[in-house]
Amino acid sequence: MGREYSQFSLEERREIAGLSADGGSIRQIAAALDRQPSSVARELKRNRGSTVGYQADYALAQAKARRWTGSKLDRNEALRDMVLAQLRQGWSPEQIVGRSRRRNGKPAVGVETIYRFIYAQSTRHNDGSWRHYLPRAKSRRGWRAAKGGSPAIHMSHRVPLAQRPADADDRLAPGHWEADLMAFSRLDQNILMLHERMSRALIAARLSSKQAVPVAAAIAAALTGLPQPLRQTVTFDNGTEFARHYELVESGTRTFFCDPHAPWQKGGIENAIGRVRRFLPRKTDLATLDQARFLRILAAYNNTPRKCLDWKTPAETFSKQLLLHFERESTPRLSPG
Repeated sequence: MGREYSQFSLEERREIAGLSADGGSIRQIAAALDRQPSSVARELKRNRGSTVGYQADYALAQAKARRWTGSKLDRNEALRDMVLAQLRQGWSPEQIVGRSRRRNGKPAVGVETIYRFIYAQSTRHNDGSWRHYLPRAKSRRGWRAAKGGSPAIHMSHRVPLAQRPADADDRLAPGHWEADLMAFSRLDQNILMLHERMSRALIAARLSSKQAVPVAAAIAAALTGLPQPLRQTVTFDNGTEFARHYELVESGTRTFFCDPHAPWQKGGIENAIGRVRRFLPRKTDLATLDQARFLRILAAYNNTPRKCLDWKTPAETFSKQLLLHFERESTPRLSPG
């Protein structure tokens, strides 16, 4: 069998550079490294700089650059166009890969490949706008420092989260919602967000005021059309805009509140707002947002596949729950025999 060939290490390249600078012949260098003379000759020829001669660090960089064939997304134009189109629709790299796996049994591209491609384009073209393809539009990878919270405000008839039914915690039963306001930089511009814990479906409505009365009315209007089993509970933070929560209880929807400084206890709605922020950043003037585009943004969210739903969409999952409810309601009960 022939001798197995391996790339020169940085240490070997440094030794080649030193021996070569001292006037050593190719055979002398090869003997010192226990390498074939042809390998040393090829290394000196291919990785020598025209002005700097043979330098170890330069030679290593040249060898690595020669082996690089480019990202899969650089080489496959059709795949690149598909991935960029789905990113523009608001899909995350993980959602793209997961949906591809669900459809084809094997993903056409990896999550890390997509992230590296986007950040490489940003660096290569010196264009920071490439980051807007990503869900959080971060200019560099890594966690951002967490922001401090506000003190909890105690209100009338407030029920702590610890008393919420257990079936709401495991996300296996429908009808449990989380609510929050999506605020904007202009005064009195807010969007009410309602997020269903099981299906991850999102309902939203623009608000004319952040006062407790119109907020409670907007929540009631959003949920009233649903069957009672699909509007069992709503979980809030401790903001005063939810002070009239008890009006929902009168219509059959129980209300619960997160612990102080614990917004993660309603992480579903926090995540949903973060996703929608990509299309509606804080500086957006809602007065210029027409209703058709507002509805398209909600549709895009609800029709984006989610890993937690086995790459089904929130719309598909919630529609199934509605269908199951009405099927149960229409099934005739057996009369006693």
